[in-house]
Amino acid sequence: MQDFETLLKSSAAAHGHLCPGQVVGVRMAMLGCGLIGLDDPNSHDQIKKLIVYVEMDRCTADAVAHVTGVKLGRRSLKFMDYGIMAATFVNLESGLAFRVLSTEEARDLACAYAPGIAEKYPRQLEAYRRMPNSVLFRVQQVEVNLSEFDLPGPTRYKAACTRCGQVVRDHREVLENGNALCRPCARGAYFSNAREITWPDMNWAPILLEPDTQKSRVKN
Repeated sequence: MQDFETLLKSSAAAHGHLCPGQVVGVRMAMLGCGLIGLDDPNSHDQIKKLIVYVEMDRCTADAVAHVTGVKLGRRSLKFMDYGIMAATFVNLESGLAFRVLSTEEARDLACAYAPGIAEKYPRQLEAYRRMPNSVLFRVQQVEVNLSEFDLPGPTRYKAACTRCGQVVRDHREVLENGNALCRPCARGAYFSNAREITWPDMNWAPILLEPDTQKSRVKN
């Protein structure tokens, strides 16, 4: 794995700015990967062994994803909307799993680790660089029960919602009285008042068929 300062610089560039959460996230990822025995998580052989659960949608989560290389699209990044500054690192090969939590005490101790900096965020930024892991984090060894439908790889199962017809992948449907429902139909959704619309340029595509090809398809 690259050194801390190199990872912090590239993570901040990818995220868009340098902040205390970036420092915490980079260090959290370095610690978590070390605990489960992965020293180069972005490499081809190790990325396939790794799943990370992040419990917050803040700057720290971006840093954890950047350092580890996990992605939602690869199904190696799992988002748990807990609002907790924590992440769990799972080695799929060995089964080892550790949950790393940022301590609230670290905020209070920032003055002790960066006493010469008056402003809050610059002080935290420097203090989190200097704190030992034992001050910045708590660590729990945990068990994560992964089903085959949680793992990276191709879609393993599809079901159609019996109410709206939407296809639901990877056993995320809800069964009610023997009927498969998508979660918005079964439990309500984050959106409301959904209605189909049309929009200008709705037939635009990056590559359009030639007119002759379009005509032949219509005839067929």
